[in-house]
This record gives sequence, structure tokens and C-alpha cells, in this order.
Amino acid sequence: MSIRFDDRVAIVTGAGGGLGRHYALELARRGARVVVNDLGGDRSGTGASDAAQAVVEEIRATGGTAMANGASVADYDQMAEMVARTVEAWSGVHILINNAGVLRDKSFAKMDPADFAFVVQVHLLGSAYATKACWETFRAQNYGRVLMTSSSSGLFGNFGQANYAAAKLGIAGLARTLHLEGAKHDIRVNTIAPTAGTRMTEGLFPDVAFAAFAPEKVAPAALYLVSEDAPSGQIVGAGAGVVQASYITLTPGVALHGDALSPEGVAHHWDAITDRSGEIVPGTGAEQAMLIGRTLQADR
Repeated sequence: MSIRFDDRVAIVTGAGGGLGRHYALELARRGARVVVNDLGGDRSGTGASDAAQAVVEEIRATGGTAMANGASVADYDQMAEMVARTVEAWSGVHILINNAGVLRDKSFAKMDPADFAFVVQVHLLGSAYATKACWETFRAQNYGRVLMTSSSSGLFGNFGQANYAAAKLGIAGLARTLHLEGAKHDIRVNTIAPTAGTRMTEGLFPDVAFAAFAPEKVAPAALYLVSEDAPSGQIVGAGAGVVQASYITLTPGVALHGDALSPEGVAHHWDAITDRSGEIVPGTGAEQAMLIGRTLQADR
């Protein structure tokens, strides 16, 4: 069955190039009206250009409908104005892809606190601001699809990216909570962890791998995750045509008593504590306490 976005309005942040551009182009090709949001800065977040308008012209040249927006995701008032203009022009917003991002990589020892704060501001707060700006519209129309962008650096760590990794794992937590809060209004929130050869990752891949990890090979997963029949609360990896599922799990653990309830006891039982037999994927944070209760029951 063909996945279409006719009569849907989509906002894609950071859509002036790379992954965001391909998301915007493919959404438009499948019928969506698209807001192409991009400040047009370089990957460190400085400078400006008309990159968003260039993508709009690409969309219009193929018969699609789009408009450019140069608002900063790091400024909530600008995000609110962007959404207000979109609703005024097209009577709603149905899809938001939070894709905008910057890099200021250095080892933690050499990282300036301002660079740490700026990267978190753009990625984590920017995703929250753009989503918050859309949230009441989603609730009022009982429909919304949100895609957050995390990263393998956030999920698993990466040398030299403490700021980026902190923001990206925070985004995954934000998405899980919004998945729960949005459910009754059919607001589905997912997270993608893309691996793609773009301006952001240029220099990290050999030339052959850079081509293999073309951004258009991530777009199919992204578009599925904002489609009408999308799942919700999922973390999906995508790159080079491979689509993966990622999970945060919890082991049953070990009930410690008496002298064993000590640092030495934790050390002694470490292998059992970390044994993944019977681990679960919690649906909410409350399930940690529930699993503790079950472990205590089994220990009696």
C-alpha cells in the first residue's frame, strides 16, 4: 500500500541540506505541503544562507508546494511564529521532523562550556521548542506525527562529542515522554538515529563509505515514522539502506539483604545483576519500580 501525505502539512527543521532536504523533497513528492526551515548556517551554527529557499524551489520545480522559513530552533518565540504562519497559510500542521543540528566537537577536556551549552540548546531545546510550538495544534486536531533525531553518539557514546551525545540522549528521553503524553490525541512520537554522509559528517567517512551512506537511504525510515500508520515510542537506526530497532532495557536485578546490601555485596553479585536473562523493555519509567517489586517477590 502506497504511503502518501496528501492534505498533510509538514515542517522539517534543518531542511536546507543533507537529511532534512531529502525528507522535505520526499514528503512533497508524496503530496505534503512542506515548510522548509533552515537558518542556513554552517555545521558549527555560524553564518547564514538561502539554503531553505533553494530547497523550496526544488520542490516547486517538480509541482510540489513548499515555503521557506529561516527561524532559529533555539528561539521558542521564533518557532511559535513559524507554526502560527504555517497554520494561517495552510490551516494546520500534521508532521514535524526535528532535524536541525550543529556540531562543535572536541574532547571534554578541551571543550568550552559555551560550546557545550550551544549544542545542547540547538539539539535538545530546539527539538523541544519546535515540538511545543506545534503541540496545541496537534492536540486540537487530534493528530500529530513527530520525529526526533537522536544519534548513535547519544545512544552509545562517541569520543569528542560529549555535548552532542548529551543532547541526543536527552532527545530520546523527551520523545519517550511525549509518546506517552500524546497518545490520547493520536500524537505519535518516534526517534531516528541516522547514519548518513552529509555536511555534518563530512570527513568522518572514507569517500566510498560516504557515498554508500547517502542521506536518501535514510529518508524511507523517516517517512514511515511520520506516516498515518506509524508506530510510536520507537527508536530506529537507519543508514545505507539498513533499518534497525534500538531499545533501552532493564535486567531483573538481584535483591540484596543484610551484609550483602553493601558496596561489597554489589561487587560480589555484579555478574548476576548484569545478567540479561529476563531483561525487559520498559514502556514507562514506572516499570522500573514494578520490576523491582517482582524481583523482591521472587526472592521470598
